[in-house]
Amino acid sequence: MITLTILAMSLIVFGSRYIFIEPALPLKLNKSVKRLLSYSAPAVLTAILTPIVFLPEGELSLSWTNPYLLGAIATALVVAKSKNVLLAVFIGTLVFGVARYLL
Repeated sequence: MITLTILAMSLIVFGSRYIFIEPALPLKLNKSVKRLLSYSAPAVLTAILTPIVFLPEGELSLSWTNPYLLGAIATALVVAKSKNVLLAVFIGTLVFGVARYLL
């Protein structure tokens, strides 16, 4: 039963992705829908990261002893300044690691 569920979900996900990727299919999205979909990745990432950064122990932690918060702030600052995502991830991870080690 579990295998059947996994296969069914795989087909659903593949089908929903294939419709938008295959250029031979006549499905075209208008500009409003494309603009709306451009916000989906940041929205999903925000929904995943917000509890990790602000609730690391299960309760709100906005102090400077929160390594997750320090890493997130460092990453945001590097992205805002340099626009280099790889550098931002490296610096954010480094700040997180050092903060976790020292704190």
